[in-house]
Amino acid sequence: MKSSRQRFRCSQISEIRRLIGPLPEKLAIYCSDAAIARYLRARNWNVKKATKMLKETLKWRAEYKPEEIRWEEVAHEAETGKIYRSNYIDKHGRTVLVMRPSCQNSKSTKGQIRYLVYCMENAILNLPADQEQMVWLIDFNGFNLSHISLKVTRETAHVLQEHYPERLGVAILYNPPKFFEPFWTVARPFLEPKTQNKVKFVYTDDPNTKKIMEDLFEMEKLESAFGGNDDSGFDVNKYAERMREEDKRIPAFWTKSEAPPEPMPTSSVDLNSFDSDASDSGKVSASHVSDSEGLISDKSVLVTKGSDNGNGSKELLYR
Repeated sequence: MKSSRQRFRCSQISEIRRLIGPLPEKLAIYCSDAAIARYLRARNWNVKKATKMLKETLKWRAEYKPEEIRWEEVAHEAETGKIYRSNYIDKHGRTVLVMRPSCQNSKSTKGQIRYLVYCMENAILNLPADQEQMVWLIDFNGFNLSHISLKVTRETAHVLQEHYPERLGVAILYNPPKFFEPFWTVARPFLEPKTQNKVKFVYTDDPNTKKIMEDLFEMEKLESAFGGNDDSGFDVNKYAERMREEDKRIPAFWTKSEAPPEPMPTSSVDLNSFDSDASDSGKVSASHVSDSEGLISDKSVLVTKGSDNGNGSKELLYR
C-alpha cells in the first residue's frame, strides 16, 4: 500500500505528464515514471521547474537525436581511449565510464560533445533494471594545463546537467595534479551543490582515499591504472567491436515493446510550441494520480583541448 508521500509523488509525475501532453513514440518512451522522477529530484520536486527542464530536454532530444548516434560516427573521437565504458561495474551494479583527459585527440567542441553523448547513452543502455546511476573514473595521468578548455567544460556541464539529471552516482578524480585545484575552483560554480558533493578526489599515496576505490570496486576487475589488478588496458579495436554489437540493440530499446509499462500517447506534438512556463505553480491536482507503485530511487566533466598525447577525498563535474 502506498504511503501518502508516495501518492503525492505519483500525482506530481501525472501532473507533469498532463502539462507535457502527447508525445512522439521515442519521446514518450523516454518519459517513463523513473525519468520524470529524476527531473523532479533535480528540481527539488518543484513541478513547474521540473516540467520546464523536461520540456527543454525533449526539445533537445528531438533536434539532437542522441539515440541515433552510432559508433562509426564518433569512432575517431574514441581512438585514444579518452572516454569509454569499462567492462566492469561497481559493487552497486552501476556502469562505469572511464575518462582520460590527457588522451584528448580533438579540437572540435561539437565532436567531443557528440562522443560524450554517445558514451552517456551507451552507459544508460547498459544499466541494470534496478539502477539509474553510473560511476565516472577520471584518470589524470599525463594531464597538464594544455589539456584544459573551459569552453568545452561549460558546454559539457550544460548538456549533462540539463539533459542527464540524476545520472551520476559518483565521480572519482584519480591523482589530479596540484595545479588542478585552481581549475576546480573555477569550474565548481558551474555545478549545483548536489553534483559537487558527488565528486571524490583519490590519490594513490593516500590510504584514506584509496579505501574509496576498495569500497566501490572488486579490485581484481578494476584497471591497474586505478589501483586494481587488471592490466589488460584499453584496446580500441576490441572496443569498436563491442560498440558495434551494442549499437544493434539501440533500435529495440526505443520501441514500445521495450518501453516501461505505462500509457504511451500516439499523437505527435510540436516541441517548438512548448511553453516552458505552462505550469504556473508547483501544485498538482489530486485527480491526476499515476498507477506507479513507487519511484526508482549529476556533472560537469573535465573535457579538454586537442593534444597529440595518447594514453588513470575531497569532494567532479555533473549531476
